[in-house]
Order: sequence, then C-alpha cells, then structure tokens
Amino acid sequence: MQPRNMSMSGVVDLAAVKAAQEAKAKAEQARAQAAREGGTGAISPADLVIDVDEAGFESDVLQRSAEVPVVIDFWAEWCQPCKQLSPVLERLAVEYNGRFLLAKIDVDANQMLMQQFGVQGIPAVFAVVAGQALPLFQGAAGEAQIRQTLDQLVQVAEQRFGLTGLTVDPEAEPGGARTAPERPAGPHDALLEAAVRALDSGDLGGAVQAYRNVLSEDPANEEAKLGLAQAELLQRVQGADPQRVRREAAEKPSDVQAQIAAADLDLVGGHVEDAFGRLIETVGRTAGDDRDAARVRLLELFEVVGPEDPRVIAARRALARALF
Repeated sequence: MQPRNMSMSGVVDLAAVKAAQEAKAKAEQARAQAAREGGTGAISPADLVIDVDEAGFESDVLQRSAEVPVVIDFWAEWCQPCKQLSPVLERLAVEYNGRFLLAKIDVDANQMLMQQFGVQGIPAVFAVVAGQALPLFQGAAGEAQIRQTLDQLVQVAEQRFGLTGLTVDPEAEPGGARTAPERPAGPHDALLEAAVRALDSGDLGGAVQAYRNVLSEDPANEEAKLGLAQAELLQRVQGADPQRVRREAAEKPSDVQAQIAAADLDLVGGHVEDAFGRLIETVGRTAGDDRDAARVRLLELFEVVGPEDPRVIAARRALARALF
C-alpha cells in the first residue's frame, strides 16, 4: 500500500472515514478479546521502538496503525541531525507509555519506502494512523515542538479513530506481546463487508442498501450509521458539476436546496467548517420545511465527520443557537 498525505485538521478524507470505522472496530475487538482471555495484551517498553524495513512495513506499520498511531523516523547513519533527533523520539516513545509506537526506517536500506512517502531530506518524521499517512515535521526539531506535534497526533488518533494506544507493562518480556485471535463473526459482519466491497467498487447504491439492511435489524450499529452517511454523501455528489453548484449557491443565497448541494461539495472537498457554517446560516434565516431540510442535512454531515470531532461539537453548539 502506498502511503498518502493526510492533514490532521481541516480535511475530511472519505477514505480515512472508512479507515476510522475499521480501526475503531479492530481496536475494540482486540480489547474485548484480551478482556475475555483475562489478559491485557501488554508489551514491554522496549517494544515501543522498532526497526522497520520494506518487508515488514505491512505488518509492523500498516497493521499496527489500526491499534496505535505509528510515528516513523526516517534516518541514516551518516545523518548528523538524525543522531540528535532519534534519541529524543526514542525517549518520548517510552515517556508517552504506549500512546504511540516509534518505527525507525533506515533510508539507505529502504529506498522504496523513502520514495513512497516523498521524503526529500532527512531526518523526516511521518505518522500512520489507521492506514493513513501524514507528515509531521522535517529536520531536527526542538523537543517542545515535537511534544506539541505528538500531543496533537495522539488526540486526533483517539478522537477520530478511537485509538487509545497500547498497554505497557515494565515486567513484560520484550517481544512477548501476543496478537489477539480473530473474533467470531458477528451477526451483521457479512452485510457490513458487502457494504465495504460495494463502496470500494463504486457501487454506491449497493453500499447504501447494505448499510440500511444492517440498520433495519440493528438501528444502533455505529459502523453502519457512519458507512451509510458516507455512502449517501458520495451518491449525492456523484455526477454533480461543482462549478454550476457553487455558482447557483452564490447567486441564490435564499435557495435552500442550492445551499445544501454546495455544503455537500464543501464537505467532500475537505472544507468542513464551510459546509457546517453554510447550513447553520441557512437554518438561522429560514423557517418551516426549509429550515428543517437544512437542519437534517447538517445532522447527516455530522455523521460523516463523526460525533467526537471538535468541529462537530462546535457546530452543534452553533446550530442550537441558530434554532433557539
């Protein structure tokens, strides 16, 4: 899998939304399995810093990123700034006590990974969260800046992806952490997998129906609710002419359907606050069916972004003010 850049704020990456669903489910399954077996799945502090190569990248980074943020330190033996930065990252990995995993990649031995991440110079530090890659910083940054960046990474990983990190036990043997076995299939797993396959193949109608089938039997299923919101959003914007939609919204500020269509495009384009703000303003200046249409669409967009996202929380407060 080739890594992609993903900003930690200001963007709703729909692929990341799906990854968030999967990551949350996997993390919850692993925790539940460990609890059933009476164990914690704890690792040694020594296992918080690992050396990674191209052969092990899939298992050591991509798969592990479904349970913990993985910070990647691109370095080389000849790089003097790397020799200043790497010890700081290693010390912080232990200090953060499982909130992130540090993967060290020697660029001389792993040129392909360096190219895939678009590394232009070292030291370079990236992170992978739920399979999504994002740049953190380049160069030998100061410790205060590093801590600030790591704090933000940990917060985003927990709030948007449900990743609470690893359990660390100083008494655990290095390399002794076990992998939780696969859980038994749940009653709706086949339908959820069918929905994801339909989404991946571009069959948006099939994905919508599959998610609705799950919700008809299990209305509280969070994975299905989030998946349905995503699939319906993609279905609404499919085939739309962005220039025409935005022109109509600009020319007809009182046209509620034009504002709703533009808000959908705003969200797909990553302009989260613009999408929310547009609909909140529409709610504030309309009444009756028009107000209700804008309000309902706003709530649907909240589902796409996720209820714990700070932008959703702020927009909910603004919506309450507009309504009352």
